[in-house]
Amino acid sequence: MTADCPSLLLVDDDATFREVLTRALTRRGYKVSSAANVAAALLLAEQNPPEYAVVDLKMPGATGLQLVARLKQLDEHTRIVMLTGYASIATAIEAIKLGATHYLAKPAEVDEIIMALQRGGGDTNVELPPRPPSVERMEWEHIQRVLSENDNNISATARALNMHRRTLQRKLAKRPVRQ
Repeated sequence: MTADCPSLLLVDDDATFREVLTRALTRRGYKVSSAANVAAALLLAEQNPPEYAVVDLKMPGATGLQLVARLKQLDEHTRIVMLTGYASIATAIEAIKLGATHYLAKPAEVDEIIMALQRGGGDTNVELPPRPPSVERMEWEHIQRVLSENDNNISATARALNMHRRTLQRKLAKRPVRQ
């Protein structure tokens, strides 16, 4: 039965989340391989490039963005969903540029992840926000963009933002402000 199932690589450093999502995706007909970090995921992907991948953005060591780029090098047809609790416009744009098919903010339902994996293109009927983002949300987005430009180097980002490093670390430790 699993020979006919599409292969899916699940990469997330949260063991409980990874386990629950692995079971849910397996029940929905995927042959799931999972890894806790980019290095372990690459070992699996290099042996057998997956048809689908669900990749967390922020993990210890290399980021999910680096994994997205490498997965696309291994097989340009791999459909990748970037899944993150640290969603920002900057990382969404980078993920798509690097080859992710879709980008979802955690928490995401299993059905939402599967729909993102299977959907081919954009959605012209997506709802536009009724009002502009809050100042707090814009600050979060700006910090994420500058952090990305500085290759996730906290000290360099703090200097670029003219902000004390500890202040930046406190801001980064918080969850992103909802839109």
